[in-house]
Amino acid sequence: MNREEKNVIVLDLKEKMETYGTFYITDTSNLTVAKINAIRRKCFERDIKFQVAKNSLIRKAMEATGVDYSPLFAALKGTSGVMFSNTGNVPAKLIKELRSEKGAEKPILKGASIEQAFFVGDNQLDTLTAIKSRQELIGDIVGLLQSPAKNVISALKSEGGKLAGIIKTLSEKGA
Repeated sequence: MNREEKNVIVLDLKEKMETYGTFYITDTSNLTVAKINAIRRKCFERDIKFQVAKNSLIRKAMEATGVDYSPLFAALKGTSGVMFSNTGNVPAKLIKELRSEKGAEKPILKGASIEQAFFVGDNQLDTLTAIKSRQELIGDIVGLLQSPAKNVISALKSEGGKLAGIIKTLSEKGA
């Protein structure tokens, strides 16, 4: 691979890091081509971009973004695949699903960056699967905001009905 080809890969990785905001570095060593293709297929189904690259090129792409990704540099050893996603927990869920298959030990999570929060090591996988997506958080907030308003409206309706009934009863008695 010549310098121009390496520069193209670095620019592509840098662009994806900036575009997606979430990426996972995984260990895919010793996997067959068929397994890698199966991973690529499942990534495609979940709108995850998957790319295998040399660690030095991944590091150069990280440095080119201008973000301090230094906590992830230690994870750049061995064979690395990078998963890019718009949703923080989707790649973690996919990794867990892939490893739940019979006899599957890989891919192993080396590190992840989610909106510039860093998670290093495979022991972080459970934490990453529990992270809520932006849409889930917005839904939770909207639900929390609507709940008190619904309670107030419900109370006003029921109290208003009671008050109208009392006034009607009093007016009928007075007549």
